[in-house]
Amino acid sequence: MLHAVAVLQVVVALAGTSGGDQAIEKVGNGLALLGARYQLEQTEPAARPSAKKVRLPSAEEIAADPTVLPPASAGSNGTHVPHASSLGRDEIFAHRRGGDLGSTSILLTGVALAPPDAPEAVQGAINAANTIVGRPYIWGGGHASFYSDSYDCSGAVSFALFGGGLIPHPLTSGDLMHWGTPGPGKWITVYANPGHAFAEIAGLRFDTVGAEQGTGPRWHLATTSTAGFVARHPPGL
Repeated sequence: MLHAVAVLQVVVALAGTSGGDQAIEKVGNGLALLGARYQLEQTEPAARPSAKKVRLPSAEEIAADPTVLPPASAGSNGTHVPHASSLGRDEIFAHRRGGDLGSTSILLTGVALAPPDAPEAVQGAINAANTIVGRPYIWGGGHASFYSDSYDCSGAVSFALFGGGLIPHPLTSGDLMHWGTPGPGKWITVYANPGHAFAEIAGLRFDTVGAEQGTGPRWHLATTSTAGFVARHPPGL
């Protein structure tokens, strides 16, 4: 109760200041995010789709034996990634795009490894996205709740953004067209139009378009056309 009174006093004080409306909106979004996290934490474990935790091998272990890499799929659509890798030792670290190598993620058998200098929000978004890699695509998936056994394009992007603490509730593709700040970001860029949405996070594309493993949330090295999409990014990222 005391916390609620304190928050109310802050909101009242902000209402009379310059830019008060924007400040109140940010406070409201922050409270909504905290509320969403609290509700998810109170959800019975049995109601949440299980996500197998995989211990990622160290760089030294990978270099010595690439077959120690874990399979990528965390979904239930029958996707299977062979445990044995056909990549040589010199190729295993080539799964990243060009550019500033210190600020780009590495893609290892479908799992994205965040660069060490990535901000906490970016690391959170990448870690969250990894937990739904390989789940099947279904229209509307990930909108009734962040946690789902399947996702559509905007549901998958929303889950990643929520993992970074950047949104309090799932957004549709249309919502994402107006979310954040206009233009590409340094770390995270969301591309959206009325029919589709995907994200570029630390040099990798997180998308639900088809691949040889099927459709659904996955990381991609290759870029794709952004014609007809609106680019948005979280402020400061």
